[in-house]
Amino acid sequence: MTNEPDSLTVFTVNASRAFGERVAQSLGLALGGHEEREFEDGEHKIRPLESVRGRDVFVIQSLYGDREQSVNDKLCRLLFFLGALRDAGAERVTAVMPYLAYARKDRKSQTRDPVTTRYVAQLIESVGVDRVMTLDVHNLAAYQNAFRCESVHLEANRTVIAHLAPLFGGDASVAVVSPDVGGIKRAERFRQMLARATGREPTMGFLDKARAKGVLSLGRLTGDIRDSIVIIVDDMIGTGNTIAHAARVCREQGARRVLAVATHGLFVGSAGELLADPALDQVIVTDTVPPFRLEGTPTAAKLTVLSVAGLFAEAIRRLHTSGSLVELLGG
Repeated sequence: MTNEPDSLTVFTVNASRAFGERVAQSLGLALGGHEEREFEDGEHKIRPLESVRGRDVFVIQSLYGDREQSVNDKLCRLLFFLGALRDAGAERVTAVMPYLAYARKDRKSQTRDPVTTRYVAQLIESVGVDRVMTLDVHNLAAYQNAFRCESVHLEANRTVIAHLAPLFGGDASVAVVSPDVGGIKRAERFRQMLARATGREPTMGFLDKARAKGVLSLGRLTGDIRDSIVIIVDDMIGTGNTIAHAARVCREQGARRVLAVATHGLFVGSAGELLADPALDQVIVTDTVPPFRLEGTPTAAKLTVLSVAGLFAEAIRRLHTSGSLVELLGG
């Protein structure tokens, strides 16, 4: 397959068009033309409006539910488009999913539970994709094991740290906290990268957390955070319960300020009210999921949204030209 720039085509399904346009702009390309048609009985079709034969094709669709389409609607449309592109002769097809749905259901937590992460992977592979790409998936090992095709995993750490690093001047101590034991590796990687970027060594802490049938319980905080700027690091914010609880515990233990950092801001349920808790000073997420659920809530005033479109654009560029992703992924 040719790796010339003119053999690259990037499409985005309409539901993710704003994000896709930012990626295309970073690449210096126009998005590929396509048609999405709705039928009166609720069915739909999606097809490219230009030739993709022999081309290296990337399709962007972030799989979150919104006011117009459910997660399942978006997944179905993505599957149909990927299959249509393969049937139209694309030489290589990559599914780019900035937020990957069902990634949290990666194991059997109860008897006869589904392992939905694996089922979604099988669906995507069944339409003939060569590669998948996502950002800060909930469980990296489960993601890599679920897909038999090439799986590319990006991280938002560099984007977030570039935003945060200038805030940590003076003599203020900084602590990175994982809101649960399962996120310790994620938080520690963030802490190490923050240390390299700032030349200072943040402390590390974590909270005990248990969840059974939707009921959350938090235990004690391990780690010294007194009089520190605390950064709570997680992959996503759903209902906001975990982050709100963690922020209150950190304040009780003497934190000077508390910031929450998460790649994906879903903000479902009462998140807009829960995260307005004065214990939490700032919420930082990326644009993989637009924060539409926070409109008109008290949390909107403390929210910062960072774009990762440039990160995806650079990953697409390097994959298309057989370049290395090692430097882009922070080593």
